[in-house]
Amino acid sequence: MTEEADPAWPPKDMEDWAKQQAQSIRDAASDGGLRFHAYLPPALALWLLDRIEDGMFIDPSEAVFVLFKQARDLEPHLDLQQDLLHRQIMSAINDPRRNISAEELKERFKDAREKLRPDPAVWQTKPG
Repeated sequence: MTEEADPAWPPKDMEDWAKQQAQSIRDAASDGGLRFHAYLPPALALWLLDRIEDGMFIDPSEAVFVLFKQARDLEPHLDLQQDLLHRQIMSAINDPRRNISAEELKERFKDAREKLRPDPAVWQTKPG
């Protein structure tokens, strides 16, 4: 019998570390909040920059605050979450683009992982 890699995501050691990290900073976060770094892939980065240019948000930090609050407010409403998931699935089913095979999808993911990416842009906060 061959030994296969555990396909679980996140890996157990990463999950354990994250839980320990959350527990160790909980008191400090309760007093002073939480600051963290985030990476957005290009499509989400451009979506966010469009919203900032349109005046919806003043900066990425405000967007994180507003969108996390919306996610928290939505959390107890399982019916709305299920409706949203249903709409996302139906949108994917009705997508007019051509279907691709699982093999082609795997190849695209492999190519994307191996492709060298430029350094991400970094938002600078306004001095003063």
